[in-house]
Amino acid sequence: MTTNKPKISIITVNYNNADGLRETIRSVTEQSYAAIEYIVVDGASTDGGVDVLESFRPNLAHAISEKDTGIYNAMNKGIKLATGDYLLFLNSGDKLISPQIIEEVVAQGLHADLVYGDLKFFDDAKEWTWNLPDELTFRFFYDSTLPHPSTFISRELFDTVGLYDEELKIVSDWKFFMLAVAKHNCSYQHIGQMISAYNFDGISSKPENGQAIQVERSKVLAETFPLFLADYEELDRLKKELKKIKYFMKVRKAVKKIFNSK
Repeated sequence: MTTNKPKISIITVNYNNADGLRETIRSVTEQSYAAIEYIVVDGASTDGGVDVLESFRPNLAHAISEKDTGIYNAMNKGIKLATGDYLLFLNSGDKLISPQIIEEVVAQGLHADLVYGDLKFFDDAKEWTWNLPDELTFRFFYDSTLPHPSTFISRELFDTVGLYDEELKIVSDWKFFMLAVAKHNCSYQHIGQMISAYNFDGISSKPENGQAIQVERSKVLAETFPLFLADYEELDRLKKELKKIKYFMKVRKAVKKIFNSK
């Protein structure tokens, strides 16, 4: 599948984020690695995003702007256009961490279905990092996910798992990663290196979407891993009870210490 110089398809999805799109495209077109196929899928933006797209068109393998039915419909359009050995989703507003990062990742070797690195978050006030574990478990996906801006996905894995579920509005990438690892037993490789910077204003990052995320995740878990779900819900209940007991014991110890000191 991969060669000494694997082709990397980078897919950017955009809708009405012209400034973010410009920054994202620049971070990709500045890469020192030559074998990049860059695809931008715009959802018929009305804020000048189409003009940004046109200004960079000579640097893009594919550039389309048309209405879609949501972010995962747009991402699936990109997958269907991609011909690379590995796909990386870097949506508008997100940036690769340095002009050499793709070359550095390839130099370490792409040997697994999923190759993921660490992620930097940023917003208007601050920035912070997310360091991923070397080992992935069902428990990990029950609580968390892999960050798509720093995860290289083998093109062949989409043939195994399928495209993103367009009925989901927020967690379809989480579903894809969970099924790939926990159901299809795909291979994975963690690179302990920062890959991308993620703009913390995406749909899954907004506090008002927290309940919708939980509803979608619960629906997916109930449909795909119903026997596991009851066990993990019970485990969470017990963990919360244990946390309460530990807090009570801590308070009791503190009160006892106060009285003993008198």
